[in-house]
Amino acid sequence: MTLTSKPLAVLVVLLWFGGIYLSSVPGWWVTESTKTAAKITTGEFVGQANPADIRGSYTFGDVEKNFQIPASVLAEAFGITSATPATFSAKGLEGMYAGSAQEIGTGSVRLFVALYKGMPYDLSTDIYLPASASAILLQRTLTPEQSAYVAAHTVANPSAAPSAPSTAPAGTPAPTIAPTPKSATPSALSTDRTIKGSTTFADVLGWGVPKAAIEKALGTAMPAADTTKIKDYCTEKRLDFEAIKITLQTLIDQAK
Repeated sequence: MTLTSKPLAVLVVLLWFGGIYLSSVPGWWVTESTKTAAKITTGEFVGQANPADIRGSYTFGDVEKNFQIPASVLAEAFGITSATPATFSAKGLEGMYAGSAQEIGTGSVRLFVALYKGMPYDLSTDIYLPASASAILLQRTLTPEQSAYVAAHTVANPSAAPSAPSTAPAGTPAPTIAPTPKSATPSALSTDRTIKGSTTFADVLGWGVPKAAIEKALGTAMPAADTTKIKDYCTEKRLDFEAIKITLQTLIDQAK
């Protein structure tokens, strides 16, 4: 039997839509790509998604689906200020941190996710994190080795928001990096008497805490220059800034 063009066209349409219908029943028809990280096959975390499998094309939304870390937390960690952080891709960090002294990129996301989830990660290579990501991780439960690694592999967040690629749909404002607060002067800090990342040893001395008490909180001697920022000194000496900050703040409050 010979089919004319009109019946043939109808047959093609029926076969096309019929195929879609049949494949959609068992869930075979997929209208968009899905990203699923490979699973860990051995050890304590067997069966869980492997942070080492995060790719540059993964958006923060993909990371959230695989590792249950909210995209908003990832955005805070990497300084992304966007109304739609879930659409930002890991590879976009390379452009945003192009001016950084050390590379911040997909590897940084892998490291952050692993440590945030309390999972082991290969620390034999140098992977760097922005200060905002390190601050979040140092509030989590890390091993001494992981804490020391994070402290030694932290770089400052950029003070400006350079352009960066994003997977956001057309018309969506490009995400920007939250500016890092400028270092406050001792005179500005003297009014609130609160330990911050910009607080120096001179500030604490000026607030009435003796040098001996400061050194006892540090567990080591103060630097020769009392204008040194406490947080920077702790990072250099691999000290737990968060724990020391609490101790010093208590001493400051008692000195009022």
